[in-house]
Amino acid sequence: MRLTTKGRFAVTAMLDLALRGGKNPVTLAGISERQDISLSYLEQLFSRLRRHELVESVRGPGGGYYLARALDDVSVADIIRAVDEPIDATQCGGKENCHDEHRCLTHDLWMGLNAHIYDYLDNVTLASLVAKQDECKEKVLQDRRASKMTLAA
Repeated sequence: MRLTTKGRFAVTAMLDLALRGGKNPVTLAGISERQDISLSYLEQLFSRLRRHELVESVRGPGGGYYLARALDDVSVADIIRAVDEPIDATQCGGKENCHDEHRCLTHDLWMGLNAHIYDYLDNVTLASLVAKQDECKEKVLQDRRASKMTLAA
């Protein structure tokens, strides 16, 4: 079981949008350049994100995308569901037919794992991911300051 490129790229692009969003819309070309994701692929992803009302678009010069909801109202699970990304640890896709058209012995185990994964992703919001990025930036700044002070001494 793994998350495919579609889900990873959608979450990455939404985090980029959250980090840079504000008063001005963010262009897909900018996200594409910063995150090394194909512009045409981003257009497909954002079409789905817009249909699920996670982003809104502004057309014309100075146009782009911005978040349609507050950072703490958008979970990673919302993003993954919006781009039709299945997260499924079962072989059968939940159809209970993976063992000669019957339910396998470990079906409940894998379905339980699916539930835990979605519960976790439902509790990770864009706000928490932005906060984590801010934490990382602060640590880097502190490390640089400490290095400079050591060199100066």
